[in-house]
Amino acid sequence: MLTPKTSTSRVRKAIITDAGFASRYLPITKTVPKAMLPLGNRPIMQLVVEECMEAGIEEIIIVATPEGKPIYEDYFNNNVNRIRKQLAEQGKEDRYEPVQHVLDFPKMIVITQDSSLPYGNGSPVASAKKYVETEEAFLVMYSDDVVFGQPGDAKTLVTAYEADPSVDAVVMAQEVEAGVVDKYGIIHFKPETQNQLSHIVEKPQPGTEPSRLASYGRYLLKPSIFEYLNPNHTGLDGELWTVDAITQVAKTGRVLVETTQAEWLTTGDPENYFKAHLKYVMTYEKYGSKVSDWVNELTSKIVI
Repeated sequence: MLTPKTSTSRVRKAIITDAGFASRYLPITKTVPKAMLPLGNRPIMQLVVEECMEAGIEEIIIVATPEGKPIYEDYFNNNVNRIRKQLAEQGKEDRYEPVQHVLDFPKMIVITQDSSLPYGNGSPVASAKKYVETEEAFLVMYSDDVVFGQPGDAKTLVTAYEADPSVDAVVMAQEVEAGVVDKYGIIHFKPETQNQLSHIVEKPQPGTEPSRLASYGRYLLKPSIFEYLNPNHTGLDGELWTVDAITQVAKTGRVLVETTQAEWLTTGDPENYFKAHLKYVMTYEKYGSKVSDWVNELTSKIVI
């Protein structure tokens, strides 16, 4: 039996997944991993990594496609020394600071998804099993999802777990409008509880939803999840689903539901990606305050 490693922190590692085909973004994603698409001048993946850093995570495992693996390894490890030297010669050293910021990130490990596993969003997590199976608990972050504001969800998950380490998992949720519950997996609580997961109802018809809390890709899990996150426990369409494994854990254990203190947006399709990109620019970039004026200017010139 494997013995968990000791650490000053209870939660030391995070798995971030970007191992899908991203077919809705073709042709760009045949060359660029989806989570390397930018929000402002930073890729989506960097925002997810920085969310982990806020939570004190010491090691991050990115699960990528075979094509994406070298791109992530380059992004997080290449010091582009020739560019640094040229900037120094030009007296523009400050422009290298964002690169150094990335190089100073926690330990980054990039792996590819195990090709023997079935299709499904649980397979990238299962592929990283050997990196986390001796941990007390670990984070799972889907790079489709971005969170704006503080504390980020990673911090919220870790704080909830440290307050009650006896729980078997913690999942994040955000309240959505009643008219769009059929677009999400909706939290169903155990009877007579207000924060313990029973199961997740996929895309309920409006008016039948058990709550208005939508689940998304931010989880704190324990290695026991791998009892269910394996090829023997496929679900809908023969796929391996992380939520199915969490539901199995909830049947006999306690899975807490935490409501985000920030704002979750998905980048899972081009339309929602554009919305997230726009929000990021307007909120965080120096030129963000000009965007509304630009939109008005462009709109006035559109002839229908």
